[in-house]
Amino acid sequence: MLAVLLALAAAAGYGGSDYAAGLAARQASVVRVTVLAEATSAALLLCVIPFISSQAPSLTSVLWGAAAGASGVAGAMALYLGFRYAAFSVASSVSAVGTAAFSVLAGLALGEQPGPLSLAGIALALPAIVAVSTPVRNPGGPIPTGHHAAGVGLGLAAGAGFGLFFIGLNEAGSSTDLWPIVISQVSAVVTVACVAAVTRDLRLPPAGARRLSLLTGAISAAGTAMFFLATHHGLLAITAVITSLYPAVTILLARVLSGERLTRLRIIGLCLAAASVGLIAAG
Repeated sequence: MLAVLLALAAAAGYGGSDYAAGLAARQASVVRVTVLAEATSAALLLCVIPFISSQAPSLTSVLWGAAAGASGVAGAMALYLGFRYAAFSVASSVSAVGTAAFSVLAGLALGEQPGPLSLAGIALALPAIVAVSTPVRNPGGPIPTGHHAAGVGLGLAAGAGFGLFFIGLNEAGSSTDLWPIVISQVSAVVTVACVAAVTRDLRLPPAGARRLSLLTGAISAAGTAMFFLATHHGLLAITAVITSLYPAVTILLARVLSGERLTRLRIIGLCLAAASVGLIAAG
């Protein structure tokens, strides 16, 4: 049950950070937003690490953490760019499909054996995520409907990056030592800084997007810490799928704060997502 609660907290963190990042990416360069967000996450985690971790990380942990950070930031940039072409509910939900699929397949390949109820919940989560990704006809807001396919494609790319990120953190080891996520964040900062240098886009985003980027980094750091702890108190195939329900948070925030439309099918998808969490927790 602890793993489920931690995974739900991670989902809330990722969903909130994605919404803030999506708003920022609609006002400024995706690279600038990502650099500031990732640097904020790394700084916060570096402030916490001396009080939590007393041992040096192993070479294996360093390598897995670095790989997780590079793939995770690639997924983040793809998702933030996807928010420019599709509604929050579309890009975010499609990314979760890829995240869940990659993570479950990896967990099964690594020999994990979830129980029947958990498997049922995992199976229910995927159609739930797909249901909320259905495009709305003539949606309001600044996103052109003709760009919907691009948003879906970027969402899938983001899902692949996030799936590899989750797998990397799971393989990094240690249930209490937070060095792997710190290493992953430093790796993410280095990766996106290299992208910014190559594209000559190292400047800070405008004031409004800057505040949202800082908020993104702070919430994302908390979400990453919760997911890392969850994977070491439960199976990857379960915790990753629960965490992959983060689009529900993004969709609700977009609906309440941005007035983004919720169709009947998307509401059904959110209900299926809740049922999925219940089955996984019971299992």
